[in-house]
Amino acid sequence: MKQDAKYIRWFIDVRNEDVGLVGGKNASLGEMYSELTPKGVKIPDGFAVTAEGYRHVLTSARIFDDLKETLAGLDRNNVADIAKRGRRARDLILSAGIPDDLWGEIRAAYDMLSDEYGPDADVAVRSSATAEDLPTVSFAGQQETYLNVRGYQALRDAYVRCLASLFTDRAIAYRVDNGFDHFKVALSVGVMKMVRSDLASSGVIFTLDTDTGFRDVVLVTGSYGLGEMIVQGAVNPDEFYVFKPTFRKGRRAIVRKNRGEKKVKLVYGHGGEKEVTRRVDVPDADRRRFCITDDDILTLAGYALTIEDHYSAKAGRPVPMDIEWAKDGETNELFIVQARPETVQSQKAGDVLETYRLDERGTVLAAGKSIGNKIAAGKARTVTDVGRLSEFRPGEVLVSDTTTPDWEPVMKTAAAIVTNRGGRTSHAAIVSRELGIPAVVGTGDATEKVPTGREVTVSCAEGEEGFIYDRALPFHVEKTRLSDLRRPKTEVMMNLGNPDAAFGLAMVPNDGIGLARMEFIISSYIKVHPMALVHPERVEDESVRQSIAGLTYGYPDGEEYFVERLAEGVGTIAAAFYPNPVVVRTSDFKTNEYASLLGGAGFEPGEANPMLGFRGASRYYDERYREGFALECRALKRVREEMGLANLIIMIPFCRRVEEAKQVIEELGKNGLSRGENGLEIYQMCEIPSNVVELDAFSEYFDGFSIGSNDLTQLVLGIDRDSAVVGGAFDERDPAVKRMVAMAVEGCRRNHRHSGLCGEAPSTYPEFADFLVEQGIDSISVEPDALLAITLRVAEVEERLRGAKKAAPVPR
Repeated sequence: MKQDAKYIRWFIDVRNEDVGLVGGKNASLGEMYSELTPKGVKIPDGFAVTAEGYRHVLTSARIFDDLKETLAGLDRNNVADIAKRGRRARDLILSAGIPDDLWGEIRAAYDMLSDEYGPDADVAVRSSATAEDLPTVSFAGQQETYLNVRGYQALRDAYVRCLASLFTDRAIAYRVDNGFDHFKVALSVGVMKMVRSDLASSGVIFTLDTDTGFRDVVLVTGSYGLGEMIVQGAVNPDEFYVFKPTFRKGRRAIVRKNRGEKKVKLVYGHGGEKEVTRRVDVPDADRRRFCITDDDILTLAGYALTIEDHYSAKAGRPVPMDIEWAKDGETNELFIVQARPETVQSQKAGDVLETYRLDERGTVLAAGKSIGNKIAAGKARTVTDVGRLSEFRPGEVLVSDTTTPDWEPVMKTAAAIVTNRGGRTSHAAIVSRELGIPAVVGTGDATEKVPTGREVTVSCAEGEEGFIYDRALPFHVEKTRLSDLRRPKTEVMMNLGNPDAAFGLAMVPNDGIGLARMEFIISSYIKVHPMALVHPERVEDESVRQSIAGLTYGYPDGEEYFVERLAEGVGTIAAAFYPNPVVVRTSDFKTNEYASLLGGAGFEPGEANPMLGFRGASRYYDERYREGFALECRALKRVREEMGLANLIIMIPFCRRVEEAKQVIEELGKNGLSRGENGLEIYQMCEIPSNVVELDAFSEYFDGFSIGSNDLTQLVLGIDRDSAVVGGAFDERDPAVKRMVAMAVEGCRRNHRHSGLCGEAPSTYPEFADFLVEQGIDSISVEPDALLAITLRVAEVEERLRGAKKAAPVPR
């Protein structure tokens, strides 16, 4: 039977309210063990050595006054001074010893844990400060953890070292920066059953998107071996996004998977020293696979939501969580080993939108994953050894292989951070978000490509990929108070092709996506011609076959690779804007563009004018592409049915004839996408004069029409929009084009069909937006950078029209 002792509290007896006794980490573990294990969340059992134990050590050794004297007059800006005082403080604790009564209780509790899990149980010994995992500051990584500790002596050493880690250089600086008194913070130590993740995998979960603050996803990251490698940024981990709203409805809502490199993993031996762990290379075959299964991802997402719901209910408000998980390679069980409130995105004011924009671009020195969405410039300084951190100057751009908590005093003064290794949950990424500075991680070679002393610009404002540009480039920041935006009656939607930008753009007030371009996803995420995946035997070039084999490695076959990658791209966009409508246009490459995809040359005819050739609807029922279109349909069906994203609307491009519309609708039905079934709506691009003239007939097959002003203008005026000779006459404001647009809007109204426009005209010519509102169009879809301006303009036009209507004389 577990008994409370003077200095020991078992997890089953600990709650969140016990932070002052057992620290934030142990309080959270106790809360989850006692409250959430009955709900199916697996937490390893363990106990906390209370903060009173820490005070007992200091009092018994009579070193409290010596510690105070050691830190008196500390110069926060002097890295060498912090290091000297920190080393002295740690030495005092390491030499203090453990009082016999305290050690007796620790030993007895360890024996009880060994009775539960087996003789000489392997345990994790984890520091837990009494000012830790608070709503606004996490104290994450400030103190030490020791893994795979076995036996009395190793446990004794690990306990004392944990106490001493309260005075690491980084912990001292962190407390000063956040206004905490060094001697009002005490240390508890948790001792818990070790999860053998060195034989499997581990990682970090956030119950929001860490870069944008988007709240409707669970982000799971993972890699092989111990989780310390992810936190340190030593590996680029796998990333998985699960969409909360449809997951809660029982759908397999994994909307996105990004495969990381996972080149190394951390494994361990026995002992209390952290040095017993060692890095080993991950076999190439394992690197190219995901480190956990889809079922694992969904299980972890379920754990995460249970934890978030519990903490949110207790707080009476949403509490996004930062969670650590581990998979035991001996039992294949998934465990949660830590959870705390997320302290960066959840604390940001949501009313003001800051948009950073580069005014010009330059030579790219290095690129990697962008963290945040800001831009910064400064002199680069490459530091590859913690011993040379004193050379760093405030305002410089820190370039390193990776970072650890020991680097934090310097990181706080950096303009930006760049690392060779690491992912979105690496130490460098977490700290940069907390500091509000841009970071580019996982560049691979920044320490070689970015010279010390060079003026550089670090840009995280261009989507998922971040860039380090040569020289200081001009940029500006646009600020918009979102509460000031009036929503017009006319829907203002976005054109979007890049899933990487979806979560961030979804935070801007909008009415959904009026045009999601499938071509971007195919060319950027899939890269292979779909017919080359259906018929790989027809790809003659050996080097192309090898490239395709590399991309599709780990998938059952090439077709599944295409379907899953396309579904993830489309699903990410549909999830980001859920429940608003997301109109996805099926592929509209021209033959020359299709031919440029891997393996595409052998499947595409040569055409003198691809713009007016074998494109859009004409491909979908043709034997030369029918099987490729079937793959597109499988992906769209997966998004709607498996992911549960029924807000997806399908749109057919370049449909020339009414008979062709009928054929395409039949082809969709054959592939499980029947119009009206499960609420499925199908739109048509209205971009050919025949679409306008025969709109009544086309309305029998489509639920809405989106005017493509680019193609419609070129076909009404007979101008190749790509022509350098006559392109100057291309103008959507031409009276003939505007008359066609007006006819299309009126035709939709007459047939009770949705009318929209998704061309560039409103963005290029704001007065064209006025014209559309005057015609009574239902929606206008523009590029993201024009969304706010068009929204304001549309609202003003609607207000003017209402005023004019009120002022009009009443007929007698």
